[in-house]
Amino acid sequence: MPDTPYLLAAIAVSTAVTWGLRALPFAALAPLRASAVLHHLSERMPVGVMVILTVYALRDLPLTSPLRTAPTVLALAATLGLHLWRRNAVLSILGGTAVHVALASTLFAHP
Repeated sequence: MPDTPYLLAAIAVSTAVTWGLRALPFAALAPLRASAVLHHLSERMPVGVMVILTVYALRDLPLTSPLRTAPTVLALAATLGLHLWRRNAVLSILGGTAVHVALASTLFAHP
């Protein structure tokens, strides 16, 4: 079994590394808060991320089969409608997901 000083040194090093890694993001972001680039990205990124996620989600949508396409298209319309109505991303995502699950598992369920 290792000696007590060795164990205390290992604990001290682990504590210092853990604390440093947790504090580093806050120390690095402090000077960036007034940055014009960061402000620009914070305004533009949410829309860009949503466009990428939408394209990714719809990439394999079978456009030749209306019965398989309908739940996704209707859920997308519900998500868009909810977002335009309330401007709440959580509500939009949960609402669109609920519509898709309900339609895909009931009205448009595959036999």
